[in-house]
Amino acid sequence: MENSETQFSSKDFHKTFATPNLVIPEKLIHKNVEQAGEHNQFSAERKHPVFFVDLPSKNVSMTIGGLLPDQMTNRHRHTYETVIYVIEGEGYTEIEGTKVEWKAGDAVYIPSWAWHRHKNLSNSNNAKYIACENAPQLQNLGVALREEEGRDL
Repeated sequence: MENSETQFSSKDFHKTFATPNLVIPEKLIHKNVEQAGEHNQFSAERKHPVFFVDLPSKNVSMTIGGLLPDQMTNRHRHTYETVIYVIEGEGYTEIEGTKVEWKAGDAVYIPSWAWHRHKNLSNSNNAKYIACENAPQLQNLGVALREEEGRDL
């Protein structure tokens, strides 16, 4: 079977096998995610702390995000879907003009290419969430796009 670095073309259709080839990666756990430190570039762009979970998934990503007291992110959109699970705090996510209020224990779905932003409603406590996205899958297909309001693609 072809290795993961191989690019397939239409002549390789016959190489689609009925039985998957199991590959166990070396890294199966990322311990103490937040202790590894913020992702500096992404945190700066998003204007709030973001911690990437560093595992070899080629289809799904996971990050831990935080919103400081009374903080609101920039409006942005992307071609990948997002599911957010709120760990701490309360606030809302505005999705295409619809305000979706959330608190710890809630999950929020953000559709592909929907303008959205997040707001922490507390004046004194941080909000924290886990975000899961199919970004790696779309990046591997070459169709992942992301846009911040007021900035060109």
